[in-house]
Amino acid sequence: MSNVRLATRYAKSLIGLATERGELEKAFTDMQWLQSLCKGNRDFVTMLRSPVIKSDTKGKIVKAVAQNNIGLLTNSFIQLLINKGRESALPEITTAFIHQYKEINKIYPVKLTTAYPLSDDLKKAFVDHIRSTTEMQNIELETIVKEDIIGGFILQTGDKMVDASIAYDLKEIAKQFENNDFIYKVR
Repeated sequence: MSNVRLATRYAKSLIGLATERGELEKAFTDMQWLQSLCKGNRDFVTMLRSPVIKSDTKGKIVKAVAQNNIGLLTNSFIQLLINKGRESALPEITTAFIHQYKEINKIYPVKLTTAYPLSDDLKKAFVDHIRSTTEMQNIELETIVKEDIIGGFILQTGDKMVDASIAYDLKEIAKQFENNDFIYKVR
């Protein structure tokens, strides 16, 4: 079973259990904390994936690190992962859990890439336009600054992308010149 499938199944199980116990919001907060821990601490992930470190040692380390930061349900879930030998998939499970939580609560992550930082008014205008033209109402906007797009913007949500950047337009013009679209072909 691939890590993505495994992560999706474990995340779905935790969501079901947390929903049943009325602790979904707490589990979501815990998973966000764990995801930031995994992203920010490479040694922690290396320890989870190490075949040399025994599972009981991993359990003690995780318990010590997460002791006051996560709830009992999430802590028990992690201990279950360790007992089953699945602790190496914890980073993927946290990502899958957060993704599934957002789907359940209809939170749409939108990534906006621009050449320069945007003002809050312009960010609000983008969000308002998306809300008025789509069914997405609960939007989580992530802004990224990439100077190499020169100007314009790239808007991405899910598997849809709108590339209105100057760099894209320049590439398209270059393709037209390479194809000699401006020269009449006599044959």
